[in-house]
Amino acid sequence: MDERDRKIIEILVKNGRATLTEIAKELGISEAAVRKRLKNLEERGIIKGYTAIIDYEKAGYGVISLTGIDTEPDKFLDVAKKLREHEFVKSLYITSGDHMIMAEIVAKDGDELTKILSEVIGKIEGVKRVCPAIVLDKIK
Repeated sequence: MDERDRKIIEILVKNGRATLTEIAKELGISEAAVRKRLKNLEERGIIKGYTAIIDYEKAGYGVISLTGIDTEPDKFLDVAKKLREHEFVKSLYITSGDHMIMAEIVAKDGDELTKILSEVIGKIEGVKRVCPAIVLDKIK
């Protein structure tokens, strides 16, 4: 990966809808060269996909929780696989910090979050502890 590839990634991170023409113009190369570089970045798994960034509050989700989940040591991968199946889990990480698993969870309100935490996550086999932290404001 060279500096042009890094610049393509930077452009796409800022604007996932940037056109080949816009990228080519900014880099001073042809659209065909940008297309070839994008294809290479995708085939190498550097670019895994393209997605929209959602403002969950405007989409009707009033509560976002960064939730730590602790499990039985031999169950954490099974728990993570089950969590990733749920639409309310927007991102999911295996971590080495205070919790084995960290999940970004969205809910319409506090009642729905409570049900998700107690009736869904809390009942997954192997879950020992669920530690939600409600997001008050997203800075970046």
